[in-house]
Amino acid sequence: QVQLVESGGGLVQPGGSLRLSCAASGSIFRINAMGWYRLAPGKQRELVAGITSDGSTNYADSVKGRFTISRDNAKNTVYLQMNSLKPEDTAVYYCNLDLTYYRGFYRVRDDYWGQGTQVTVSS
Repeated sequence: QVQLVESGGGLVQPGGSLRLSCAASGSIFRINAMGWYRLAPGKQRELVAGITSDGSTNYADSVKGRFTISRDNAKNTVYLQMNSLKPEDTAVYYCNLDLTYYRGFYRVRDDYWGQGTQVTVSS
């Protein structure tokens, strides 16, 4: 009923920038909270940034001042602008959407994950 497509990952040098996108499509009624997580080898999954339906944001301490999360409600899309990237930002990044969608006559609230996109910061 709902599909998420991530894009924007890649290889970048330290100090560089990348912009990740996560677009949702399908029978969506409303997208509630949106977030970006990352998973690095040998580490636990980490919440990088989140944004609520009213635009309130929160960030992991390690990315504050460097990353910016934003959303375009008309496009059902969440973005993560990553600046001043460091080697320790290397990870697979996943978007997560808390959304409500139509299932027949009903509205269902559920949690969806993107397929993940690799971000590698290296010289």
